[in-house]
Amino acid sequence: MTAPSLLAALAPRQIVVFRALQLGDMLCAVPALRALRAAAPDAHIALIGLPWARTFVERYAELVDELIVFPGAVGFPEQAETDEGLPAFFAAMRARRFDLAIQLHGSGGIANELLRELRARADAGFVQPDEGPRAGCFIDWPDALPEPERYLALMNALGAPAGDRRLSFPLTGRDRDEYAALREQHGIEAQRLVLVHPGAQLPSRRWPAERFAALADHLAADGWQIAITGTAAEAPLTCAVLGAMSAPALHLAGATSLGALAALVADARLVVSNDTGISHIAAALATASVVVACGSDTQRWAPLDHVLHRVLADYPPCRPCMFRDCPYGHPCAQNIGVETVLEAAREQLARVPDTHPAAPRTLHVCTDPLTFQELHHAA
Repeated sequence: MTAPSLLAALAPRQIVVFRALQLGDMLCAVPALRALRAAAPDAHIALIGLPWARTFVERYAELVDELIVFPGAVGFPEQAETDEGLPAFFAAMRARRFDLAIQLHGSGGIANELLRELRARADAGFVQPDEGPRAGCFIDWPDALPEPERYLALMNALGAPAGDRRLSFPLTGRDRDEYAALREQHGIEAQRLVLVHPGAQLPSRRWPAERFAALADHLAADGWQIAITGTAAEAPLTCAVLGAMSAPALHLAGATSLGALAALVADARLVVSNDTGISHIAAALATASVVVACGSDTQRWAPLDHVLHRVLADYPPCRPCMFRDCPYGHPCAQNIGVETVLEAAREQLARVPDTHPAAPRTLHVCTDPLTFQELHHAA
């Protein structure tokens, strides 16, 4: 007779999950959260996350019940690195008397030390090779697996096997209404729409703007309607792409909420981007994509469907990259030519049924961007 899993033995009523990361990282954890909810349908599941994740919890209300804002700590670079807020944070967490605390933040180390300070009845997470054994359910960091599969491995060890391993991004009525207004305003023609997204959180993760522009010109000449997307803060970059183009294009940087952007992605024929948040949205919504992956660990971050999503990468010795700005001349970006990306884009578009591109008709010049609810990138 096999021993019961930790989840079965605990029968937890109060679960807290630590994952204080950005959008793309959070989307990769959705299958694990889905498995956890299926295994503990009556438990209250709280997420310790970044302030922006309030919208994540609202969108995934079926999976997560509450956001607890992480105050930041030394060693966690997604926020200001200060321990000033930790004493009050730990006191509040201990008062909650969680049954189970799950570390989904990363490979272990300081994240596990933080988890221990929550003083839950039981802990679960990952350990690094040089870490000693920890009480609870901890597994070795599965470094060879794609990102979503790593967290599913922990769920399986906990006794929450995955029934659905896909990413998801549920669209609301408000998302669709905002997108409908955007489509009307800009004359978007979904049957021939290609999104070009040149931004990424780190400069080391960005393919050059002039190459995005050349690619967009070629696709526009093929008859596809080009829309340049990004955050309001990325307007200098998106305007650089538009300024280098000779073909017409829609400038949508800063013009959408995150939900409306996702609805736009769902309606598009193709997304061409760096390895960043929008590529995970495309994967979640099953929209074909071409991802130019500069610097990142493609084994870890590439979409699981290698047919619907083409990942293009070069592998100099310095990869995977830990730099914000490349000190070596950015070979992983420079070695991926426009023709390579164009060929992949055309192949992806040829797989999409019932597309008959016609001559583009709309020209939007680059002006000051509209208000935008920030899209959080994950490099």
